[in-house]
Amino acid sequence: MNNYGTILLVEDDVSLAQWVAEYLTEQGYTTHVCHRGDEVIGQVKTLNPSIVLLDIMLPGQDGISVCRELRSFYNSPIIMLTARDEEMDEVIGLEVGASDYVMKPVRPRALLARIKAALRQNNEPNKSLANEKLITVGALSINTESRSVKLNDLDINISSAEYLLLHYLTSNAGQVVSRDAVFKATKGREYDGLDRSVDVLISALRKKFNDDPQNPTKIKTIWGRGYLLVSTAW
Repeated sequence: MNNYGTILLVEDDVSLAQWVAEYLTEQGYTTHVCHRGDEVIGQVKTLNPSIVLLDIMLPGQDGISVCRELRSFYNSPIIMLTARDEEMDEVIGLEVGASDYVMKPVRPRALLARIKAALRQNNEPNKSLANEKLITVGALSINTESRSVKLNDLDINISSAEYLLLHYLTSNAGQVVSRDAVFKATKGREYDGLDRSVDVLISALRKKFNDDPQNPTKIKTIWGRGYLLVSTAW
């Protein structure tokens, strides 16, 4: 059987963890299971998995704080699992460094598609993203080597998911980009018609750049078409 990578599944529901692990193993992944949040850091340092599937509600340490701690040393994809259909979970998860999120109840094929897309995007960064070392739009600058962002020479703290989205928008500043194009460029997969993660990230970026969510001038949503980073607003 092919080995497509190592997965660390962090899930306190033992029966759910068992069948998800069995399914992923059948699909060719070496899958390890952890049931407690306070054991994840040690497991990741030992296993160095290709990807981490991380539940939010965990005993010992919650998934949000685990994700934040992981991002101090772990650069591979982290997909959050959450049973609560609350945008705040999605916002916080993406802000602390999650690559993507999956709502429970878990659909096996949908989860597998997210895993494949995250690993593909991590291993083969989209060529449509600009290759320049420094991208500038007005007072906004992005250093693509250090993955750092500045506005008016002030550092902006930004998550990996936010960086990928901002990078793509600034590379296409002044142009409307479709939702499908954004998903393919930043997540390596097509938009499924339900995923709200880009909207969540857009909201987070507006907040960080003091862009009025009710009447944004820097990053606009063009209904029916996609998104626009306004090149003259920075």
